[in-house]
Amino acid sequence: MCPCGSEQTVEKCCLPYLKGAQYPATAEALMRSRYTAYVLANATYLIETTHPKTRHLYSKKSIVQWATENQWTGLEIVQATATTVTFIACFKDSKGVEHLHKEHSLFETLGDKLYYVSGTFEE
Repeated sequence: MCPCGSEQTVEKCCLPYLKGAQYPATAEALMRSRYTAYVLANATYLIETTHPKTRHLYSKKSIVQWATENQWTGLEIVQATATTVTFIACFKDSKGVEHLHKEHSLFETLGDKLYYVSGTFEE
């Protein structure tokens, strides 16, 4: 099954996006594929799907470090629109402590592709 929780195989869900064979058509699909990229520590995909105007805020090294030091355990999409996704990503840190990462993400279209712009974190 795909890590994003879609109940499809990863080969039919997020993997075509991560391999560059397709590009997500919706903000929700992009968010799901970005979660899967964290599970797989695919920093290149995460940088490439971040809007060029905010891309400089992220480094591949820090993405890989954060992605690999956590065990990703689930994704729940709370709400999705054409340009926003509110989600809860569940993970265990390196000490085995469970965390819920709640975020309201903003996406923007540039050319014919959607990109992650920023996220507001909820407590």
